[in-house]
This record gives sequence, structure tokens and C-alpha cells, in this order.
Amino acid sequence: NSSELQQFLANPLIKAEAKKNVLRQLTVDKVHGYFLNFLMLLVDRRRINFLGPICEQYRALVRKLRNVVLAEVTSAVELNADQRRAVVEKVKAMTGAADVELVTACDPELIGGVVIKVGSQIFDASLRGQLRRLSLTLAQSA
Repeated sequence: NSSELQQFLANPLIKAEAKKNVLRQLTVDKVHGYFLNFLMLLVDRRRINFLGPICEQYRALVRKLRNVVLAEVTSAVELNADQRRAVVEKVKAMTGAADVELVTACDPELIGGVVIKVGSQIFDASLRGQLRRLSLTLAQSA
């Protein structure tokens, strides 16, 4: 998450050995040896810049293995615990997943309601979306 570390690792002028030493110091007794070896391999092959996307792909594979779906929820205001639970239950019912991992964001332009994105599916239950659909219906009937 550190932007300074990302800049350090992405800098082509810094030698691979210096990058390895920093990674060793940061991960000592915190990660499995296989993962540390993987990081060293990424540095050797000059692919350490791809660590973020690699980790995202790994998380996606773990979710698939555990039958967990990632739901991106955008609402006009921050969701409380009951609303989060309701969204989780709705997504479980929609997808048949065992569990749901929520990523929430706020967008005041929605006016009210939520937009839920699961994979390529979008469930728009926002007031802005309803107004847009109503305007399209009225435009078509005129």
C-alpha cells in the first residue's frame, strides 16, 4: 500500500539486490518462504511492478475456489450494518454464492438507493437510474 515502496521497486535505476534486501527486511518472519522466493523471482525477472495485479488475480482465484463473489456496491450514503447484511443476502440470492465480499463506495449523485456490480452484472436500484429509465420510457412514448 505504500506509494514510496511502489516507487522504489518500480525504479529501474535501483539495483535488484537493493530491492531484494528491502523486501527481505520488510517481510522477515511475516510471510512464508515460498512467497519471499516468489518476490525475489519477480525482482530478478524485472516483473515486481506486476505484484499488484498478480495479487488481485490470486484473490480472484481464492474467491472462486471458496465460492465467494466480489460485489461492488455504490450508494448515495454510507451503508449501515443492516443495509450491508441486506445487500449481502440479495447478492447471495442472485448468484447462489456461499459468501459475498463487499467493496463499498459513496456517490451522492445517485440521490438514493444502490448500484450493485457483481462480475459483469449490474443491478441498478438507484433513484438516478430509476429517473433515467422513466425519462427513456417517456421519450419513447412521445
